[in-house]
Amino acid sequence: MINFEKIGDVMVISFSNDNKLNVTVTQKIKTEIIKLITPNSKVTLNLNGINYIDSTGFGMLLSVLRHCKNNNSGLKLCNITPEVMELIKLLQLQSVFDIRESVDDCLKSF
Repeated sequence: MINFEKIGDVMVISFSNDNKLNVTVTQKIKTEIIKLITPNSKVTLNLNGINYIDSTGFGMLLSVLRHCKNNNSGLKLCNITPEVMELIKLLQLQSVFDIRESVDDCLKSF
């Protein structure tokens, strides 16, 4: 489901085996991600390869963001495909999430 690696003090989480964040996978992914977030964490979600997110997927991303804020942690998203970016803009979430071009951009911005 997810892969994670620590680069410096930043946890980089990426998704494996799926190109969609939808109702069939989001609850399990959310549970796995939330377990990894500790107070004052720096978290990057690498959305490389994800080409579709449904409403439950966006709900999961918002839940992770809320969990990060409650734990005084930072969350950044990167490597968003044009298709997913269109959905983000349609839902007006581009100002809610800290969105960067690449993992390197996320690492530099913390």
